[in-house]
Amino acid sequence: MRGGKNRKLHLSKIYSFTCFKASSVDGDHSQIGSKGYSRVVLCNEHDTTTTTTTTATASEEAVIRNFADNYVRSTKYTAATFFPKSLFEQFRRVANFYFLVTGVLAFTKLAPYRAVTAILPLVVVIGATIVKEGIEDWRRKKQDIEVNNRRVKVHKVDGIFEYTAWKNLRVGNIVKVEKNEFFPADLLLLSSSYEDAVCYVETMNLDGETNLKLKQGLEVTSSLHEDLNFKKFKATVKCEDPNANLYSFVGSLEFEGQNYALSPQQLLLRDSKLRNTDYIFGAVIFTGHETKVIQNSTDPPSKRSRVERKMDRVIYFLFCILFLMASVGSIFFGFITKDDLNNDSVKRWYLRPDDSTIFFDPKRPAAAAIFHCLTALMLYGFFIPISLYVSIEIVKVLQSIFINQDIHMYYKEADKPAHARTSNLNEELGQVDTILSDKTGTLTCNSMEFIKCSIAGVAYGRGVTEVEKTMDRRKSSSLVHECDISEEDHIRVSLDKKAAIKSFNFTDERIMNGNWVNEPHADVIQKFFRLLAVCHTAIPEIDQETGNVSYEAESPDEAAFVIAAREIGFEFFKRAQTSLSTCELDPVSGKKVERMYKILNVLEFNSSRKRMSVIVQDGEGKILLLCKGADSVMFERLAKNGREFEEKTMEHVHEYADAGLRTLILAYRELAAEEYKEFDNTFSEAKNLVSADRETLIEEVSDNIEKNLILLGATAVEDKLQDGVPDCIDKLAQAGIKIWVLTGDKMETAINIGFACSLLRQGMKQIIIHLDNPEIQALEKDGDKIAITKTSRQSVLSQLREGAAQLSAHRGFSQQAFALIIDGKSLAYALEDDMKNMFLELAIRCASVICCRSSPKQKALVTRLVKSGTGKTTLAIGDGANDVGMLQEADIGVGISGVEGMQAVMSSDIAIAQFRYLERLLLVHGHWCYRRISSMICYFFYKNVTFGFTLFLYEVYASFSGEPAYNDWFLALYNVFFSSLPVVALGVFDQDVSARYCLKFPLLYQEGVQNVLFSWRRVLSWMLNGFFSALLIFFFCTKAMELQAFDHEGNTAGREILGTTMYTCVVWVVNLQMALSISYFTLIQHFFIWGSIFFWYIFLIIYGSLPPRFSENAYAVFVEALAPSSSYWIVTFFVVISTLIPYFSYKAIQMRFFPMYHEMVQWIRYEGKTEDPEYCAMVRQISLQPMTVGSTARLAAKANQLSDKIIKHR
Repeated sequence: MRGGKNRKLHLSKIYSFTCFKASSVDGDHSQIGSKGYSRVVLCNEHDTTTTTTTTATASEEAVIRNFADNYVRSTKYTAATFFPKSLFEQFRRVANFYFLVTGVLAFTKLAPYRAVTAILPLVVVIGATIVKEGIEDWRRKKQDIEVNNRRVKVHKVDGIFEYTAWKNLRVGNIVKVEKNEFFPADLLLLSSSYEDAVCYVETMNLDGETNLKLKQGLEVTSSLHEDLNFKKFKATVKCEDPNANLYSFVGSLEFEGQNYALSPQQLLLRDSKLRNTDYIFGAVIFTGHETKVIQNSTDPPSKRSRVERKMDRVIYFLFCILFLMASVGSIFFGFITKDDLNNDSVKRWYLRPDDSTIFFDPKRPAAAAIFHCLTALMLYGFFIPISLYVSIEIVKVLQSIFINQDIHMYYKEADKPAHARTSNLNEELGQVDTILSDKTGTLTCNSMEFIKCSIAGVAYGRGVTEVEKTMDRRKSSSLVHECDISEEDHIRVSLDKKAAIKSFNFTDERIMNGNWVNEPHADVIQKFFRLLAVCHTAIPEIDQETGNVSYEAESPDEAAFVIAAREIGFEFFKRAQTSLSTCELDPVSGKKVERMYKILNVLEFNSSRKRMSVIVQDGEGKILLLCKGADSVMFERLAKNGREFEEKTMEHVHEYADAGLRTLILAYRELAAEEYKEFDNTFSEAKNLVSADRETLIEEVSDNIEKNLILLGATAVEDKLQDGVPDCIDKLAQAGIKIWVLTGDKMETAINIGFACSLLRQGMKQIIIHLDNPEIQALEKDGDKIAITKTSRQSVLSQLREGAAQLSAHRGFSQQAFALIIDGKSLAYALEDDMKNMFLELAIRCASVICCRSSPKQKALVTRLVKSGTGKTTLAIGDGANDVGMLQEADIGVGISGVEGMQAVMSSDIAIAQFRYLERLLLVHGHWCYRRISSMICYFFYKNVTFGFTLFLYEVYASFSGEPAYNDWFLALYNVFFSSLPVVALGVFDQDVSARYCLKFPLLYQEGVQNVLFSWRRVLSWMLNGFFSALLIFFFCTKAMELQAFDHEGNTAGREILGTTMYTCVVWVVNLQMALSISYFTLIQHFFIWGSIFFWYIFLIIYGSLPPRFSENAYAVFVEALAPSSSYWIVTFFVVISTLIPYFSYKAIQMRFFPMYHEMVQWIRYEGKTEDPEYCAMVRQISLQPMTVGSTARLAAKANQLSDKIIKHR
């Protein structure tokens, strides 16, 4: 039904209420013009910034001029702020700021080295980091450009519409949006391809829901169907100012001298999508950053990982040590300098204390001590690793490249690899404690499939759900005790082949291909599928070439029902204004016959009714009420003579729920003519009311007629999970990660998905917090907002306390798991300051948490609460614009790029195409990155403490003279060339265990969550190792060279020989220490470790060959003094071996007798026990004990239930 055909249907007439509620001009509309409701939009003015009409006052003109443009930006920087902001980002790091200060002081006489050797490394480090930040932000900029340059038709002049970029739209423009296009701004719906200005809208990017919403323009503009109709169109809209409320809109339209009230029903939000409608015309009301969806988002935050923040604290600690060393040394220096001229005796005659500068003046020892302190602060600055930050930046970029190129996270169907949009948070991926996930498009793939049904107490459908497949695989796993808990043979039947028909994955030879006529209850089967073919609001579309019928439905499950009926033999093919037609198999003649049903009334589905009904008259004149709805409301409406199949149907419904399926109960009744006439009169009166009680009265009338039903059976559709979701959640749960679901969907849908992905299971106690109780509903009818708020708050508080009491009562029962389920209204109160801590405490004690009907703001607030309340790392994952606030609020935001809309991806830190890739992203890359970065930072501190402490010991040895033990360029290049590259290789390539073992033993992940590899104990132990290494190197070198000849000519070692020998030992020790720390050697690591040592000798030769004015005391020191001397080589060998023996001994004892969890896994590999099921099960069993969710826990719970039953029977 395309083009002109659509215009013949007045869709508003086949609905009864809700969608097309009459607009009232009173109420909130009285606020228009006051504060918060001052926006004035002049529609179809070609230059709204300069043109005004007589309807706009001077003050209104001022408001019009300040409208935002439609350009949106998600970047961290602009061209103007890039350098100042990026420099601030770098120098807010205390180490970089320190090196900036010391670099400036290097130009003074206080400096113990030349200024260029201090400034050049800082410039290289800061420059490299700024370039990296610029590249990452440019990628965001390119995505912004793509969105802002999308095209839409806009009215130019004289009824002509031309394509223009989204960014060029202005408030007041008239746009034409066509089918399957996104709305470029917040629009006022004027008209559509339907006569009554109705359109279907998909709001998945806003609230996560895939079911289509119906919007309707005002009747006064509904006739504007052609482009030329807008040639002289003029109107003025006065409405609320920009705000973040997605579900409210207050305004009025002034058109042809009349005012008309506007409601949310006329507002089309940016990033929602036009569906099942050929086109709409709309006026731009809010643009750019004033649109409601972007009002719900926040500026991209500057995120830093926990490891990096802790690293800053470690650097502060090193600064304290540095200042302490400088202060103590300066005090000693002051006393020694004061004694240089004591009773006219000269102690350090070589300093000429009788004729010295202020730096060594014994007459002014206090000033000399202060200046020496500044010199010492510059000299001991080598305790602080200047290349640490830039090395980490390089490593993180390379780690991100590996994440991007991981073939196991590449989604071939959509040609989408994983994409780390920022590299700042790689190690944070290994520390996630809580995952907060959206549902629709994240856990599910937005596809409903009719898979099973129960008719007349008989279960039909041999399909196997994802949940059943997962549990079936788990049964054969060695992780749990083998027990036969299979109940039905259908679990053994696999339907791995993809269904040939979309939304239909049903197979059962008993009722397909017309075989249903041979079933014992054929009449019930006929009524069952006839109900599916008639009880809906779908619209058929017939392909003129093939004759195939497709359907445009409000929701995917409604489409699945109609398709199922068609495939069984009850094809719905035509809808007229007051009737619909089907083609059915006649069981008597065995031929297809056409039947027409006159539509009398449609009683729609909503969250409070939880059911939908149609009243139709068939060809024989019978009036039938056909009803489908949730089991919670349908069973109580059955007649006494309509419960024949109730027990069996309920049993099947529970089985379907346990298999993760969404169920609906189908029932009907035949109405007498008089009964229907009485209902129709009452119903018409209620429909025609224009008052606050209108919907309440309609619901009461509907409720009265939907009683005494006769049960037919139940449907079971699979809200198709993305491939691998149950397995992924199970593995994440084994890793000890908590999973919360935050969704805009209704509670029933969310609970079904909870069962489908094993976050919920039968036997798990559900704590449900909601406000659907009679007291509050009565207050809502009265309209007393203050009373409603007070009672609602008290109700939520009471339910939270009851939930906490339930948990406390079951504290001793370790097998009892709880799930917390809360709706959006209750969540608003639970997040208030006086209640949020109680809510968080309750939530973290539950195995699963599901928040339903959550607004984007609530998602962000819940994320913030979990992050700040627990102090642990949070990860948010979502796919739509409604998830942006949540992604930005979390420590890590992961966007799903496999669905339509790029808002979530653009605001995320990492983009993946499927939820299942989260398993590898966290358990493999997260674990590796955390381990690599933690080990890398600890090693950096080790090597710098080793190097810096040799400088301090030499200072003590030289009476704190302020003279460095090493040449200036030796000092400058230590962190850049001679010790940093092996650390970079460690950070990029090292693996404690392979990816296979990371997934096989998920508890490895807890090393990151508990931060065992970067605890203060571990950091300080590495520093202590560096301290002892420096002691051994210094004292062994000095004692070995102090009293005897250094070469064959009898020369003793001078400062340049001692300094170069110590430096050689330091380079060897720190690089071989790295070799001892690496778990996984690659050719590159060998190259960097041995290359750094080799390069030191090459540099010594080249630098020593330069003229003395450049090389200073390093001139020819290696070629002429060190290389020919056997003492140099013997000392180097002896010192290096002696320094490494303590660490090697400690590591061997610790790994053999006190192994950490990853070392236990390493032993499995080294001892060849990878195929030993008993040994592997023993190690893995540790990770299974805390399991409360996931298919493994579900299977274990079911096994426990069977065991309990067996014990009871005995």
